[in-house]
Amino acid sequence: MKGFCSVLVFSVILIGSVRGDLQMGFYASSCPKAEKIVQDYVNEHIPNAPSLAAALIRMHFHDCFVRGCDGSVLLNVTSSSGNQTEKVATPNRTVRGFDFIDRLKSLVEAECPGIVSCSDIIALAARDSIAITGGPSWRVPTGRRDGLFSNASEALNQIPAPTDNITILIQKFANKSLDLKDLVLLSGAHTIGISHCPSFSNRLYNFTGVGDRDPTLDSEYADNLRSRKCRTQNDNTTQVEMDPGSRKTFDLSYYTLLLKRRGLFESDSALTRNTNTLAYINQLVQGPLQNFFNEFALSMEKMGQVEVKTGTSGEIRRNCAVVNS
Repeated sequence: MKGFCSVLVFSVILIGSVRGDLQMGFYASSCPKAEKIVQDYVNEHIPNAPSLAAALIRMHFHDCFVRGCDGSVLLNVTSSSGNQTEKVATPNRTVRGFDFIDRLKSLVEAECPGIVSCSDIIALAARDSIAITGGPSWRVPTGRRDGLFSNASEALNQIPAPTDNITILIQKFANKSLDLKDLVLLSGAHTIGISHCPSFSNRLYNFTGVGDRDPTLDSEYADNLRSRKCRTQNDNTTQVEMDPGSRKTFDLSYYTLLLKRRGLFESDSALTRNTNTLAYINQLVQGPLQNFFNEFALSMEKMGQVEVKTGTSGEIRRNCAVVNS
């Protein structure tokens, strides 16, 4: 597998550009300081608020799964219809980091007005925030343009949900040209960050509608969640680590917990009930951490190119929250 990865990376570098006409160093002439502005700001602030690293990579993921990586998750309202945007959809109500992206956009706009897209800023900030907290880094070819439309119902239907089973997860990833390996690797981002009880409390209190627990969840783990975290099924405020004891470290602990039936979400647990995904989880756990970093980086680069808008498609928003008038 390492040999295959090396060939793949070499091939991408040799070509010099990637799918959708994205390019490494796209802003080298038009705004040469753009990437450094983002990186410097991330490096200054994320160490003081490391939980934002998880928030930013989640934002990037949610953005790419709806209309591609086009910054549509940032929109408050679209001028064409006034419809409810992705921000208000259930999967995005707990997404954080919008103010952080706005501050980055202001800095880049001050340097190069109307040049750098909000969608590129999300992609760069997600990568840099993970890297500065000790996680992997990856190539971020740029040149994305921002979308003009955002719809809450699309976000609800297309973003993988914590209650999705393996069949639904595979289909949602396939819809974005992402395969089983990408599913396992990108789920590994759950090694950092937190969730809230409503995302999984049905597994503790009412899994099949008769007041029962999810039998695939380790009983000791379930007891601990009920007694110390989500003490009622309707607890909407308590924060719960997705990777207990290791949520600030980008490591293999998430996968180790999956094998112990301690994945927090149904979608986590589902990864162990498919022969191919389970085999890959075991391969990751048995291998060195750097292998996970390398593979995760490739899947992140792949995800960051999903249905991107380039050339004359979309626009470069002046304000990330609204389309240009």
